[in-house]
Amino acid sequence: MVEAYDVVIIGGGPAGLTAGLYTSRARLRSLLLERGIFGGQIANTEHVENFPGFPDGVSGFELGQLMYQQAEKHGLQTVAAEVTGIEVSEKSKVVKTTEGDYVASAVIIAGGAERNKLGVPGEEGLLGKGVSYCATCDGAFFREQVVAVVGGGDSAIEEAILLTRFVSKVYVIHRRSQLRASKLHQERAFSNAKIEFMWDSVVEEIVGPDKVQGLVVRNVKTGEVTTLDVSGVFVYVGLHPETDYLKGLLPLDDEGRIPTNQRMETEMPGVFAAGDIRSNSPRQAITAAGEGATAAIAAEKFLAEQQ
Repeated sequence: MVEAYDVVIIGGGPAGLTAGLYTSRARLRSLLLERGIFGGQIANTEHVENFPGFPDGVSGFELGQLMYQQAEKHGLQTVAAEVTGIEVSEKSKVVKTTEGDYVASAVIIAGGAERNKLGVPGEEGLLGKGVSYCATCDGAFFREQVVAVVGGGDSAIEEAILLTRFVSKVYVIHRRSQLRASKLHQERAFSNAKIEFMWDSVVEEIVGPDKVQGLVVRNVKTGEVTTLDVSGVFVYVGLHPETDYLKGLLPLDDEGRIPTNQRMETEMPGVFAAGDIRSNSPRQAITAAGEGATAAIAAEKFLAEQQ
């Protein structure tokens, strides 16, 4: 028997958990589907300083757990599952997952985004053997070793700073001549003696038969190729939305994100989107939470109008 809910929420990051809090408090039977850990990408952030209510900051993992506990306290149900598709009819929507199907009157898509890969030789084969996408998770394994961080945004620079607690040196490899990270993060990184920057550079190959032993790096302006002796590489080269299962169901923008109006409504009645998966989202935890609340309020209104 397929279980039926008023609202099914896809994704357990700040957008999805906030949406679940609001729909549950509105006494709507709500289910949240999350394939990973609660908190989404923010759960991999060692220290969050810009979320209101935490003057001393808070770990991303703790913030995600607090959001989850609050939503669950008000009645949100959760299932660990990956969504594989959505089937829509005039009366209902069926969310198909690896753990079965769930019927919903309204759906809020808040699946966020996944980290991009470099797509270079050695990356896939050395995953977990020196290649990582989470310094918070794996940094402690590289005590007193030399590692590299690839990227120039907030996540890359924040994690490079975190790594200096454990490692002897961090190369930051960035394809441009200046960082995209916030000024605060830049100031901290530039003043850290353990961090060395390699500007205008890209990784061509990750070297090592059984574990990471080095990186082949090319300067995009001069063409000069350098091999770095490192034992770990942490990749932060952007995110891509998890929307492959929506192709053909909803229109997507050039980045694969979901266009919505200001009420988080998609072109399909009863289907809403919030957070990093939405077009033009600022991709911040606080704005994702706000979008989740907006989507939940709009879903509640939609359901009321259907009755």
